Amino acid sequence: MSVTGVGPVLDTGRAEGAAAALRTTSAVRERARQLLSRAREGDSLWFGVDDDALEAAAAEVADITRARYPDLKIPYHSRWRHFEAGGVDRKAELDARLTALDAPGRARAMIDLAVVSVLLDAGAGPDWHYHEVHGGQRFARSEGLGVASWHAFLSGLFSSDAAHPLQVDAAGLCGLDTDRLAEVFQAGPSNPLVGLEGRVLLLRRLGEALAAQPEVFGTHGRPGGLFDLLVAPQGAATATVAAHDILSQLLTSLSGIWPTGNAIDAEPLGDVWRHDAVAGPGLTRGWMPFHKLSQWLSYSLLEPFQWAGVRVVGLDELTGLPEYRNGGLLLDTGVLRLHDPAWAAQNWTAGDELVVEWRALTVALLDELAPLVRARLGVDPGEMPLACVLEGGTWAAGRALAQRSRGGLPPLNIVSDGTVF
Repeated sequence: MSVTGVGPVLDTGRAEGAAAALRTTSAVRERARQLLSRAREGDSLWFGVDDDALEAAAAEVADITRARYPDLKIPYHSRWRHFEAGGVDRKAELDARLTALDAPGRARAMIDLAVVSVLLDAGAGPDWHYHEVHGGQRFARSEGLGVASWHAFLSGLFSSDAAHPLQVDAAGLCGLDTDRLAEVFQAGPSNPLVGLEGRVLLLRRLGEALAAQPEVFGTHGRPGGLFDLLVAPQGAATATVAAHDILSQLLTSLSGIWPTGNAIDAEPLGDVWRHDAVAGPGLTRGWMPFHKLSQWLSYSLLEPFQWAGVRVVGLDELTGLPEYRNGGLLLDTGVLRLHDPAWAAQNWTAGDELVVEWRALTVALLDELAPLVRARLGVDPGEMPLACVLEGGTWAAGRALAQRSRGGLPPLNIVSDGTVF
């Protein structure tokens, strides 16, 4: 069987075509909506849906958005917000260090930084923190990982060229070891970082993928090569890039780095998981795609492109992020309800059907929640794309509810390898 859309016809009866069909946000959304419709009909084994609670969830999100951004000038939900942790303008320091470079050179460096930082941004666990020596602040979870990866980048950890520390290249990543990353991230027995080995494995796989594709990432294998690939044919001064094109290039080039083991035949899928209730053509049947970290990375690359003068369009083609803050918002406001409350105390893995369905319902319900939030705030989608609803927003509300309910812990216990959540 084949599917059509923007681009060539895909033969979903073959592994390569099926994998390509699953590497689109239209596939993410369509399949997530399937599972939401099924849950609303009462056919889910795991969740009930209370549509009346959506307004309460929207009120939580609108309230915290106004509190965080009273002028409603909301930036994108991206890794760059974590680089601002503690009220420190770290980007200004990076700008100062990159003044000798032209706009494309600065964009390459910022893309390099964002890529490695996002790939290091899976759940840190409740016991890890990072102490920033300059300023003396202490950060945990995503902010801690962001600040730690920022300083790792500035120190040249990911570069193989001592003369050019502010870059990420294939050789630097392939030479990374667990002890060195643990040292830089201040991790150890008294400060345990969940999934440390998984993070190193992921960065090494990234290095191998960069080295294997010089036509995309240049002779040195830099993630910043994405800028040249997407912008150079147009000329930086007049370039327009679609957000989904950034994601598509990431998925095409880097799907093989994810150590999930999910594949159709030998074609790696990455953050795509089995759920038998998901319909689809050919070999795509039964697969639920998310591409959470790749989409988080795409959101985090929007600003480096824009800072270089590139016009980025189609922001709302990217989906909401299916992670435990957004998903927790829906559980904690009662939009989603576990059929058995005891499941909240069990340990689950990313591949368990309950977790796959929770993430899918999160994607679909975020699309329904966003217009309700905008209506409460009196703004239209052009003023507040989904990237800003998330930042305002759903992620912050999910964290606040978790803090009130469980001291910050997520509502479900997910055993993480550091590459999905």
